[in-house]
Amino acid sequence: MEGQLPFLLLMFAVMFLFLILPQQRRAKKERTFKNNLSKGDLVVTKGGIHGKILEVNDANDTCVVETMAGKVKMERSFISHEMSKQRSTATKK
Repeated sequence: MEGQLPFLLLMFAVMFLFLILPQQRRAKKERTFKNNLSKGDLVVTKGGIHGKILEVNDANDTCVVETMAGKVKMERSFISHEMSKQRSTATKK
């Protein structure tokens, strides 16, 4: 049992560094992204729909996204990423 204890502690430390810590960082980054969504941002939903945010409702964690087909009210968690910053850097190049 004495020889196995350091090995078990090392395995736990490696699991923490390679599995748990990156997942926590990713979750924190996603949380801040969703909280910083604002009116006028160009976004892509997880379903692949491109649109522009018309309004953000903090009370029930939803937003209204304007697409080519019309306006859609959806949960903020359905927004995958923002296109506004990517488009502005692409035009500067």
